[in-house]
Amino acid sequence: MTIKYPNGSLPLYNERQKKQTNVAKQKKSFANRGMRFEEAINESNEYYLNRGCAVIHKKPTPLQIVKVDYPKRSAAVIKEAYFKEASTTDYNGVYQGYYIDFEAKETKNKNSFPLKNLHAHQIEHMKKCLSHRGICFVLLWFSSLNRCFFIDSHYIVHYWEQQATKKKSLSLATIEEIGIEIIPGVAPRIPYLQAVDQFIELKEQTSCQTIHEHSVMNHQKRKQ
Repeated sequence: MTIKYPNGSLPLYNERQKKQTNVAKQKKSFANRGMRFEEAINESNEYYLNRGCAVIHKKPTPLQIVKVDYPKRSAAVIKEAYFKEASTTDYNGVYQGYYIDFEAKETKNKNSFPLKNLHAHQIEHMKKCLSHRGICFVLLWFSSLNRCFFIDSHYIVHYWEQQATKKKSLSLATIEEIGIEIIPGVAPRIPYLQAVDQFIELKEQTSCQTIHEHSVMNHQKRKQ
């Protein structure tokens, strides 16, 4: 089946990594087994769902069907279709009472992540989710380094909007500073909920500290 974007162009997909000839001697990771990042996240979501941890799914993209063949009366085969509209982010769902929304990105770069890999409609969607206190983030995979990071969308929006006057990419050093590194595993392959837990804990601590600071300030004003 051929699926095209609204402008008629064909989507580009990275080829799966070739299987290594000596897997036994190499560091075990889903990348070395030819597993694409998105597939690894999908398997992780299935793992979380089956164990009652979270309900998070990949968002379906609406399609405009153009050509259909009917090889059998009881079956139809879609031969050509177009994406009807630009997608927002890749995944959403619910976890421990929190709305979860995130984008998955992969780069072969070793030192930085190009911000051009994110689009204006995705940034706007992230901003809307953040305005409603949703947990919104980007899972970033450095395929050449076998490293994965959770990056809060507040940072993504901030740096993306500064492209005109500042850098057009996020350096690995910056990502290491602002992000939470996720160590790939086996079950789940991408244990990103561990990073979400860290983020929630930090968020609650910051909120408590802010409330405490406001209480101290109000107390001092009353004394004056």
